Amino acid sequence: MSHHEAHRAHRIGWLRAAVLGANDGIVSTASLIIGVASAGVSQESILIAGVAGLVAGAMSMAAGEYVSVSSQADTEKADLELEMQSLEDNYEVEVDELAEIYANRGVEPGLARTVAEQLMDHDALGAHARDEIGIVDHASARPVQAGIYSAATFTVGAALPLVVAWLVPGSRQIIVIAVSSLAFLAFLGALAARAGGANLLIGAARVTFWGALAMTLTAGVGRFFGVVA
Repeated sequence: MSHHEAHRAHRIGWLRAAVLGANDGIVSTASLIIGVASAGVSQESILIAGVAGLVAGAMSMAAGEYVSVSSQADTEKADLELEMQSLEDNYEVEVDELAEIYANRGVEPGLARTVAEQLMDHDALGAHARDEIGIVDHASARPVQAGIYSAATFTVGAALPLVVAWLVPGSRQIIVIAVSSLAFLAFLGALAARAGGANLLIGAARVTFWGALAMTLTAGVGRFFGVVA
């Protein structure tokens, strides 16, 4: 009977970018709208602020993720080039180094040497990238993917409180946006936890807490400056 385990590590790259984008979209846009609405401005001003926040935030997320992950990719590339040169200049030393890594993990020294030699005969750079540097294919940096996922999910997340603000003008607007946004955040946290194989309740609770804190603080700022004005 075959046994197959459904691991989720291959989802790390896109899941991180997607969750970060959607979470930031909901929290920042809902907080922005609540802060502006608390200052007592017109419905038109609230919607303009929300749309501006959506566009600016999506572009910021795309650029930020791309630059950040590009830096990671550059570091990985430099490490691989350094390792490739070392393999050309000091192959036997690299075999010893890999064998020592396996021995330190509990493999019998003689067997560790044999494993190191066989793996390096098959793919020397791949073996060192994985076991010495810690670079694996499913977790390697992908700047374009990270930027696209972040911008797209930020837009979706930001659109949710913006639509609510458009549908519910007037005195109930702030409370409806806050409640609906927290519900969106709880759903997002649970969904991300499920995709990552984590506890759904914990995943929902942590994003909801920080979202509630952000909205409360921005509402206070908007109310303060609205009164001062």
